[in-house]
Amino acid sequence: MQGYANPDLLWSPETLQARMGQPGLTIIDTRPAEMYAKGRIVGARHFDLYFVNTDDTDPAPLDAFTRMWANMLGWRGVRDTDTIVFYGAFTDMCAARGFWFAEYLGHKDVHVLDGGINAWTEAGLAIETESDPPKPQKFDASPAANTVATYQSVLTAMEDPDCVIVDNRSHDEFIGVDKRARHGGAIPTAKHLDWEDLYDHDTGCMKSATALREAFETMGITPDKDVTLYCNTGYRSAHAYLALRLLNYPRIRNYVGSWQEWGNRDGLPISKPAK
Repeated sequence: MQGYANPDLLWSPETLQARMGQPGLTIIDTRPAEMYAKGRIVGARHFDLYFVNTDDTDPAPLDAFTRMWANMLGWRGVRDTDTIVFYGAFTDMCAARGFWFAEYLGHKDVHVLDGGINAWTEAGLAIETESDPPKPQKFDASPAANTVATYQSVLTAMEDPDCVIVDNRSHDEFIGVDKRARHGGAIPTAKHLDWEDLYDHDTGCMKSATALREAFETMGITPDKDVTLYCNTGYRSAHAYLALRLLNYPRIRNYVGSWQEWGNRDGLPISKPAK
């Protein structure tokens, strides 16, 4: 698919349709509740991820946030042995956020529906509006610390020439014009790559491997680097995480606190890139 090194991370509507009914397949709709109620993929569980954030990546609050996420998946009937497929309206940041969080929790069999429910319905595949509630399960998490960044690890990465920090927010956020925290600006040394440049706005699908590779490598974001991604709350950077996983970058971290932590925590360095 599209020349990716890890093509199985993205499923086409046809791939998902062929797997429907298989034991252990769990489909998660990440859209708002009103959209889910209007129609969803048959059997999909609902988990609106938006605003499920943390702005404190010190060890204790991050550990509590991690356990909360595992519990929320379990409450929706998701088991740590399931094949999980996240989807949104398109290949969007909420579906990607679910993907990243599942990998962070140590889950190995997780995918995103490329093009989301828009691609599903355009393919003429079935949707439903009524279903039974899921039976809660236990989701045993084994967090993968090498997939998450904290403000402390970002401070270290700033000083390491083998690390690159990537800001996936809008240009106005990056230069501090659009200020969504007490302080505006960017993390020093960060390179800017807007998440909107990573998917095809006509199809809603992720861009090809060639296009993604060019977008990252032009900015000096290469596979030999330790890559830390951030945005405002860790959603747009999760989308970039998915893109880099498709390209098989070996060392990628999503800064889950992102600007909501960095821009509100006193004492952290901030740069004001030129307009």
